[in-house]
Amino acid sequence: MIAIAPKPGEVDASHGPILYLESVSVSFDGFKALNNLSLYIDEGELRCLIGPNGAGKTTLMDVITGKTKPDTGSVFFGQTIDLLKLDEPAIAKAGIGRKFQKPTVFENLTVFENLELALATDKNVWRTLFAKLSGEQRDSIDKVLMVIGLSDHRHQIAGALSHGQKQWLEIGMLLMQEPKVMLVDEPVAGMTHQEIERTAQLLLSLQGERSVIVVEHDMEFVRSIAKRVTVLHEGSVLTEGTMDEVQNDPRVIQVYLGD
Repeated sequence: MIAIAPKPGEVDASHGPILYLESVSVSFDGFKALNNLSLYIDEGELRCLIGPNGAGKTTLMDVITGKTKPDTGSVFFGQTIDLLKLDEPAIAKAGIGRKFQKPTVFENLTVFENLELALATDKNVWRTLFAKLSGEQRDSIDKVLMVIGLSDHRHQIAGALSHGQKQWLEIGMLLMQEPKVMLVDEPVAGMTHQEIERTAQLLLSLQGERSVIVVEHDMEFVRSIAKRVTVLHEGSVLTEGTMDEVQNDPRVIQVYLGD
């Protein structure tokens, strides 16, 4: 039985992590995508997840967002919200948002209209698009436009944006839903050097106000944003620490970073 989603304000992280997974295992046709994995994310933390292909990064995000149910283990949002009892829409409504690697903006709408559609309200798409926004809602959109650096592009058609700008817009659409936890998958793939630097600034600006989990293969980018890095290997946590600690760990060098 699927439980009713709690409201984001009901998430209790006062006595521990805002998100924790304990002893989580997931098997697909005998292959263990996650193997007794435990992970703890603090409120307001920016955490980077790295690891070779097949390490379990995508499956981990699928479990957190309700797309995949684990065979064993527990997954909690704050102290009281059991994510395994919620479906994907309920988890999103509770305050966990996910951005996939490929941006999925509405190409034929303006930047402003994309953010308008993403507002955290119960909505019918067309009713929302043609409804009159309140002053508070306009202020929220303006604030997000500032955060993602697209204030000067508010009236531009999203399809005309650069790849990096589309990524920022999708992050903005996620922010409009006011998540407490954001999962961001390979945000700088295909970006220019300048876009990568701007993305680092954007993600760093979000920590503290919300928890951000970034999956990325670009090690220089990870170094520029990460205080704490978790390395996955064969479905388990291989090690955690600062970027320097992780890069100098012989196990990480052997299975992922190479010589």
